[in-house]
Amino acid sequence: MHSLPLFMKLEGRPVILLGEGEAADAKRRLLERAGADVRTDEAAEAVLAIVAIEDEADAQAAVARLKARGLPVNAVDRPALCDFTLPAIVDRDPVLIAIGTGGASAGLAKALRQRLEALMPATLGPLAAALGRAREGMRARWPDAAARRRALDAGLAEGGLLDPFSGKDANAVADWLKEAGSDQAQPWLEAIAVTSDDPDDLTLRAARLLGQADAVYHAPGIAPAILNRARADAVRIAAPQAPLWAGPGLALWLFHRDDQA
Repeated sequence: MHSLPLFMKLEGRPVILLGEGEAADAKRRLLERAGADVRTDEAAEAVLAIVAIEDEADAQAAVARLKARGLPVNAVDRPALCDFTLPAIVDRDPVLIAIGTGGASAGLAKALRQRLEALMPATLGPLAAALGRAREGMRARWPDAAARRRALDAGLAEGGLLDPFSGKDANAVADWLKEAGSDQAQPWLEAIAVTSDDPDDLTLRAARLLGQADAVYHAPGIAPAILNRARADAVRIAAPQAPLWAGPGLALWLFHRDDQA
């Protein structure tokens, strides 16, 4: 992973934008959508800066001066000078999906955004807002954080009561809180045969389970690229053989297919 994606709140905060023309106008519109206080004075106080100056020498000089002040800088069309890049965005407020290529190809990021736009229902925003309002209700229903996460995972799964791709809206959350069961805490161990070190070779089912598992047991030599597809907070344990799993929740056993032949 070449960069750490972050969502930075800019409402009312000053941001320097230098330059004129189409690129600068596009960045201004984006900053204003985020609520930033856009300033064109290079000497202004700011939390970050964007340089959209066309002349190469002038752009490099401006970037150097801003970085000398300790400001994170984005230099439009100059990825080597960027401390951060601006992604293509799918906006279903409060749901934001950011697509970045590390400055390699803005065109590719845009193409991906256009594809994803067609997949994201307009109801995603209201559904997310309703889930935010339901936090206390979820804590009351499932006091244990792990049980709460498993119940939410089940609700948001394909075909679940909260399936976000099915057009579910805010009203679905109250129904889910009433109807969701508690059987998700039952222990479940799933074995996954890994065929290569390339995560793109994982089956869709294996990739989905990696995103859900509470614990990932793995044989020695399973590639980090495969393990990185697991949830960030999932426990990872190297093991010479399949474990005895008492739960609660889902555990995976990853092994090389050739080792079991």
